[in-house]
Amino acid sequence: MPTDSTKQDITTDNKKVQDLQQNTEDSTGQFLTTNQGLRINDDQNSLKAGERGPSLLEDFILREKITHFDHERIPERVVHARGAGAHGVFKLNEDLSEFTKAGFLTDTLRETPVFVRFSTVAGSRGSSDLARDVRGFAVKFYTDEGNFDLVGNNIPVFFIQDSIKFPDLIHAVKPEPHNEIPQAASAHDTFWDYISNTPESAHMIMWLMSDRAIPRSLRMMEGFGVHSFRFVNEEGKSCFVKFHWKPKLGVHSVAWTEAQTISGKDPDFHRRDLWEAIENGNFPEWDFGVQIVPEEDEHKYEFDLLDSTKLIPEELVPVRRIGTMTLNRNTDNYFAETEQVAFHLGHVVPGIDFTNDPLLQGRLFSYTDTQLLRLGGPNFHEIPINRPIAPIHNNQRDGHMRQQINKSKTAHSPNGMSGGCPFQAGKMQGGFTSYPERIEASKIRGRSKSFFDHFSQAKLFLNSQSDPEKNHLTDALSFELGKVETLSVRERMLYFLAQIDEGLAGAVAYNVGMHVPKEVKTLLNQTKPADASDEEYASVVKEGSLDKSVALSMKNSPTDIIETRKIAILATDGVNAANIQAVKNALMAAGATCEVIAPKLGFIAGVDDTPVAVAKSLLTTASVFYDAVYVPGGTNSVATLEADPDAIHFLNEAFKHCKAIAFDADAMQVIKATYFGRKLPEDNSDETVLMEGIIMSDDASALATKFISAIAQHRFWEREKARKVPA
Repeated sequence: MPTDSTKQDITTDNKKVQDLQQNTEDSTGQFLTTNQGLRINDDQNSLKAGERGPSLLEDFILREKITHFDHERIPERVVHARGAGAHGVFKLNEDLSEFTKAGFLTDTLRETPVFVRFSTVAGSRGSSDLARDVRGFAVKFYTDEGNFDLVGNNIPVFFIQDSIKFPDLIHAVKPEPHNEIPQAASAHDTFWDYISNTPESAHMIMWLMSDRAIPRSLRMMEGFGVHSFRFVNEEGKSCFVKFHWKPKLGVHSVAWTEAQTISGKDPDFHRRDLWEAIENGNFPEWDFGVQIVPEEDEHKYEFDLLDSTKLIPEELVPVRRIGTMTLNRNTDNYFAETEQVAFHLGHVVPGIDFTNDPLLQGRLFSYTDTQLLRLGGPNFHEIPINRPIAPIHNNQRDGHMRQQINKSKTAHSPNGMSGGCPFQAGKMQGGFTSYPERIEASKIRGRSKSFFDHFSQAKLFLNSQSDPEKNHLTDALSFELGKVETLSVRERMLYFLAQIDEGLAGAVAYNVGMHVPKEVKTLLNQTKPADASDEEYASVVKEGSLDKSVALSMKNSPTDIIETRKIAILATDGVNAANIQAVKNALMAAGATCEVIAPKLGFIAGVDDTPVAVAKSLLTTASVFYDAVYVPGGTNSVATLEADPDAIHFLNEAFKHCKAIAFDADAMQVIKATYFGRKLPEDNSDETVLMEGIIMSDDASALATKFISAIAQHRFWEREKARKVPA
């Protein structure tokens, strides 16, 4: 039997669903009407003076339809314009009342509705999902104490330390103003000119140039709150907290060349992947984690907790996983929900408060200001997707698109005419109380010396990467700087990189045909106070206490599951249908999805005339959309595929991108026709792993077992040198 608390949870969850449903309408089977409810007989022909005469101004149906169309676009977000959203729930597993009084973090029986919006940062709404970019990871918790918005990214640090620099950063990364080029790409002069003059960006650049910036799926990337926040408990005791989202499927990426191909073939790759996963019941899940630092330990570390260009290594403060978020429902209407959702760092609940992080402080102003312009006025909180489940009572009135109808004759406080209502909650009634932090200081435009160290954590990140990840990072920097036309910018960036690692700088310099300069003529550190001496600055620039951090490498992501991985089965007429079914059953039992790819759509015939449904043709798909490939046997199928250039290209491309490839023993001639297959030994046993991630067997069950284990590794980066094959 459900407890009273459980009943309350169900009511809370259903309340948000019902709130959205009452504003959701299905027009199926309904008569066409105007916006005023008038039934329309004909909206395909405007009202005219005669069949060939002029249209008449009195045609109110035409005017309403055209006017609405002319005004149906709103300003797109300045950043995070391209997004994908979904509904879900958050379930707490561990009571945190020791640290916070926030109800949704103290009641383990409660289930909190959430809406999540993922996004890219730099590109416009029409750009590609696969740009090398930061990903937004914003979560709106609809708690019964009000909405809490956790506005974060898939990278735990940021480019800058102070929000006053944010307009400059975005102006630099956006398309260059004289020609609006490039779109959704940072490979241009203005961005790298800015970065090369902003050493506080060193740590962020390492993340941005790593594979973290090209995730395999939105379901397979981490999320971070970036800033240090405060928890405050019932006794008024405070501690610092960093927020984390850890995906259940692990953290995985695509190869850079693969991302470029996907952008051309399906720029909606991430949005489609998220939508289809939820529609198919493969609900994405993340563990919600916190790093908690007691207030008395604020100055314990070699970095400043208020510096958003720094993270807290998990070796120093482990992430405490306290709950799970599950996305289980797609949007009903993209514009009404994903596009109109308004996040704001200032949307907090009792028990969560702010720190003096100078980047956080400026963002608290920016979000409200942006929504006022984008959503047309101060009542954006009344749009259904933004409306809290907690009731709203205040003296704020009127404004554009006001929906709430207030009955009271008073709209001022204090008042005696309405009995003083609405009352102030006060501390004892659960109202929000700002943490009474004691501050004694002079007004100053400057930064603490503890913000001066820009390179130690950039070094930590680089040192923590596996060799393949370091190679990718070098390649990414070489690609980006190779696009920079201004020589002085390239020189400054090479000097910049040398402060992180001389080997990295040297490798990039070689790739762009330059030498690493010993010094640069322009002032590198624009953040150092003018009255700070070089010696004073040098005294706080130090080596970090950690050489490596395991959590910073994606290589350490879980490799024991293949849930929702997408497997391509290459086949055509004459295929061994029994082997297809056996391998497919094993893969699906492990949680993967399988699609048969053939030269044509429809059905293909097995050796015993068993019909096999084809999901995609070689003309309409590519290996970049799949995580692994299986080639079943069958004399006729094998012979046809061996002679099909598209099939051979499909396999070469999969090998190039280091994916697992499996084939029946009697399909060896198809593999031998590929670039990599020519290097396989001739005298193979019946059951062999021929090279990393290439599997062959004449037993379908044994092959499936090895194939599943290989897919779980995600990629075989050991083939890195060989992946530059013709494909």
